[in-house]
Amino acid sequence: MGNSAREQDSENGSYVVVARRYRPRDFDQLVGQDHVAKALQGAIETSRVGHAYLFTGARGVGKTSTARIFAKALNHPGGPTAHPDSESDIAQAIDSGEDVDVIEIDGASNRGIDEIRSLRANVGVRPSRSRYKIYIIDEVHMLTGAAFNALLKTLEEPPEHVKFIFCTTDPEKIPITVLSRCQRFDFAPVESSKIVGRLREIVEAESNTADEEALELLARRAAGSMRDSQSLLEQVLSFSDGHLTADQVHAMLGTADDQRLHRLAQAMQARDAAAAIAQVDEAVAAGVDAGRLTEQMLGYFRDLMAVSVGCDASMMRYAAGSMHESLVELGRSWGLQTVLAIVGLVDETLVRIRHSVHARVLLESTLIQICHLPDLQAIVDLTSAAKEAGAGSGEKKNIVSRAVARPVAAAPVGSAPATVTAAPSANAADAPASPAPPVSPTPVASAVDASAGHEVNGNAASHATPSPASASPAVTPPAAPVAAPAAQQTASTAVAEPVAGSKPPITDAELQSVWPQILDEMDPITATLVKAAERVAVPSPGVVELTFPETSGLAMSRCGSPTNKDEIVRTATRVTGRQVSLAFATGTKAPVVAQAVAKPKTKNRMQRMREIESNPMVRACVELLGAEIVRIDTPRN
Repeated sequence: MGNSAREQDSENGSYVVVARRYRPRDFDQLVGQDHVAKALQGAIETSRVGHAYLFTGARGVGKTSTARIFAKALNHPGGPTAHPDSESDIAQAIDSGEDVDVIEIDGASNRGIDEIRSLRANVGVRPSRSRYKIYIIDEVHMLTGAAFNALLKTLEEPPEHVKFIFCTTDPEKIPITVLSRCQRFDFAPVESSKIVGRLREIVEAESNTADEEALELLARRAAGSMRDSQSLLEQVLSFSDGHLTADQVHAMLGTADDQRLHRLAQAMQARDAAAAIAQVDEAVAAGVDAGRLTEQMLGYFRDLMAVSVGCDASMMRYAAGSMHESLVELGRSWGLQTVLAIVGLVDETLVRIRHSVHARVLLESTLIQICHLPDLQAIVDLTSAAKEAGAGSGEKKNIVSRAVARPVAAAPVGSAPATVTAAPSANAADAPASPAPPVSPTPVASAVDASAGHEVNGNAASHATPSPASASPAVTPPAAPVAAPAAQQTASTAVAEPVAGSKPPITDAELQSVWPQILDEMDPITATLVKAAERVAVPSPGVVELTFPETSGLAMSRCGSPTNKDEIVRTATRVTGRQVSLAFATGTKAPVVAQAVAKPKTKNRMQRMREIESNPMVRACVELLGAEIVRIDTPRN
C-alpha cells in the first residue's frame, strides 16, 4: 500500500491506474494463488529451481505479477530467497520493467522467428549485475510454429544463467514439445470473498468508503479476475462522491439489482407476461442494457438451479447470499425441470443477441415463452406416478402413455384426486339411462391417485364388462364414493374402454361401413401398416381378419406385434362397440414375372460361310496370303 506515492513519482507525476498501483510486490501479497506461491517458495528454499516455467490461467489472476515476484526472488542481491526485499534497486527495477537482466517480451507483437533468433543470440550473454538472466514471455501461445521450433533447443538446454517464464491464457495452443520442457502452474480464478477483501483494502487506502454490497457486486462482476475487479472499482470511484453504494455500481455498470431480477422471475413464475415485459421496460428506462440484463438472468437462474438441487448460499455465484431463502421458495414453486428449461432458453437467447441489434425484442420474446412454458415438473412427477401405478400390471406402457397424454392439463401435481371424465363417444347413446353403480377406477385415475395408495389392475379395468348386478369399485377409497350421473359414468367407462357384451357380434357389412372411421381414429403409424392389407372381413363372429398380399409380409408382421395389435383391437372395439379379436391371412401371391430370354436366330453353317467368304477383309487375306477358312467360331457377347 505504501508504494502509491513512489509509483506516481516514477511516472513523472502522471496518474497510475489502481490495477498497477496495487499490484502485489511479494508472495505474501499474492491473492488467491496460495498453491503457486507455496510451490515456488519451496523450490527456492530447496534449490530445485527449474529452467523453464509455464503459468496458465484466465486474465487478471496474477500470472505476470507472480513471474515478476519470482524473478525478484531469484535475483535478490543476497541470493535466491523466498521473501525478496521489494525496496532493493533490483526489485524496484523489475517492478517498473526497467531491469536489464529481466527481459519482458510480449508474445503477441514479437511472435515471429526473427525475434526468437535474436533472443537465442543474446541468451549466451551473461547477466550484467544479477545472478540470472530471466526471460518473461507474456501470451506465449501467440508465437508462430516456426518460432516455437527455433526456441526448442535453447529451451531444453539453456545456459546455467538463463531462466524462462512463459505466461498464457490459452495453453492448448502451445506445442506439446514446449509443454513437456516446462514446469506448469495453473492459476485458479480468485474467489469472490478474497476479491472483496482486497477491494476493501484499496478503498481504505484511497481514503474512501464503500458498502459491503457494492464491493460484492464488483467482485461477482469480475468473475474471478482481480485485475478486472480493480478496474471496475476505479471506474465507480470516479463516479461516486467518496462513498460507494450498490445503486452507484448498478448505475455505472448498467446492470440490474438482485431485487429487480427477482421481481422479473416472480412475474414469469406467475405466468404474467405483461408484468414481465413491464419489468424489462422499467429496467431499460433505468439505464440497464437488454443484453446485459439477459446475461444477469442467466446467472440468476444458474443460482436458482443450484438452490433447487439443495445447494446452500455459499454456492451462489451471481445473486446475493441473503436471497437464498427466496430462491429456494421460487425454485420449489417452479420445479427443477422448468428451471432447467429456462436456463436453456436464456442461453439460446444470449447467442442470438450477439448476432442481432434487436436485443430487447429477443429478450421480451423469451420472457413470453417462459411465461407460457408447461409445468414440466408436473409432467415428470405424473409420469413417475403412472409408472409406479402400472408396475404390477401387464399394461404398464399403455398406462404411462395415457397418463401423460390425458390428465396433465386437468390438475396440478399435489391436488386432490378427481374423477376422470371424457366427452361421450358416439356409442354413449347405447348406455342405459338409469343411474349406474360406481365404476371401477380407470387406469388414468389409478395413475393420478397413486400417491393416495389406490391401485387398479390395468387388464381388469380394460376388459371388465360393467353391469348393474356385477360392477363394483375395485378399490374402496377412504371416503364414501358418491354416485355420479349416468352420463358422467358412461364417459368414464369410455376412458377405460370396456365393451358391453349384450350386443351381437359385428357383421361384415357393419365392419365395412365403420372401417374408414377405425383407420382415422387409430394411431397414425399403426394405421399406415394396416392400410397395406388388401382386404378386411369378418370370417367368423367377433373376428376381424386382415388379409395381406405376399409382398406385404413385413407390414403383416409389424401389425402382429403386441403394441400394434393392441392398438388395432382397442380402436375397433371402441368404434364398433363390440369386443373383437384379430386374425391375419395371406392373400394374393406375388406375380411371377417370366423373364423370357429371346434367343437370337442362329444362322446355319452354310449361310455364315457365305457371309464370311464375301467379307472384303477375309477375301483380301485369302488372296494376299493364300489363306484358307478352316473353322468358324461363334462370337461371344
